[in-house]
Amino acid sequence: MEAVRASAAWVASRSSHVTVDLQEIEKVVDKIQGNVPKVEWDFEGIHYFDNGPLTVQYLFVLDALNFCFWPDKDLSYDHLASGLKLALEKDKTALDADRLKNYTGPQLRQLLNWPRPLPIEEERVRLLHEVGLELERNFGGQAANLVKSAGNSAATLIELITRHFPGFRDHSLYKGHQVFLYKRAQIFVADLWGAFKGQNYGEFNDINSITIFADYIVPAVLRELGILKYGSNLSCSIDSNSEIVPGSEEEVEIRACSIYAVEKMRDLIGKKFGKQNMALSHHRTLSIYY
Repeated sequence: MEAVRASAAWVASRSSHVTVDLQEIEKVVDKIQGNVPKVEWDFEGIHYFDNGPLTVQYLFVLDALNFCFWPDKDLSYDHLASGLKLALEKDKTALDADRLKNYTGPQLRQLLNWPRPLPIEEERVRLLHEVGLELERNFGGQAANLVKSAGNSAATLIELITRHFPGFRDHSLYKGHQVFLYKRAQIFVADLWGAFKGQNYGEFNDINSITIFADYIVPAVLRELGILKYGSNLSCSIDSNSEIVPGSEEEVEIRACSIYAVEKMRDLIGKKFGKQNMALSHHRTLSIYY
C-alpha cells in the first residue's frame, strides 16, 4: 500500500519521540544474512479452514475483532481465533451476516467461550454489527463476494474494505497530515493469501504491495533490537505500563516508524541478498485498530 508507505516515511522524517536507527537496521540485516524464516499459516492449528467461502467469512470476522487484547492478561489472539473456529464447527451459520448484525456483548462472549467482558467489548459488538449490515447491504451477506469484487488485487481489496467498513479505517492525523496505517485491512489480505496459499480467494497479483502490520508487538521487537529508539519520556511511559493516548503524536510515531523501519529492512535485504519477499515491554493504547 503506497499510501501506508508514504505516510510512514512522512511521519518518520518528522518524528520527535521515536527515532529509526538506520545503522542498527544494517547490523540486524547483516546478522540474519537475509534469512527470514517462513512460517506456515495456521501452524498452531487454531484457525478454521474449509477451503471455501465460509473460511473467508471467518477470516473477515476474525480480523474485524483482532485488536486490543492486552488489557486482559489472560486473553490473546489465539482465544479469538480458536473461539470463532469452535463456534463455526458447532454451527455453520454462527457468522452469517444476519446474525452478526444482532449479536450482543454476552452473546459474543458465549460465542468465544470467554467468561467475562472483553476489552472494549462495546466496540467489538459495534464492529460485528457493521460487518453484518454492510455485507448484507452490498455483498450478498458474504465476505467472499467482497474479495471477488477486488479482482485479485490486494490494494483494491483494502480500498474496498476501508470504503465500506468504517471500523477498518485505520487513519490518524499527525501534525496536520493524514496518516494511513490500515493494520487490520492488510492482515485480512495476508490471512487470505496465507490460508489459501496464494490460490483461489487468496490469489493477489500485488501481494507485495502490503506492509508490515502496525500493532503493539512489532514496535516492542524493533525496540529490543535497537532499531527503534524512544525519547526518555516515552520510554518511561512504556516501561511503567502507562497508557499511550490513541491518536497522540507518540502513538502515531511508534506505529508509523515501525512500518518505515521494516520497509527499510526489506529494501536492504533485497539489495544485499536479492530477496524481495519478507515475512515480517510493548506500548499500550486502547484502540480498535490493533
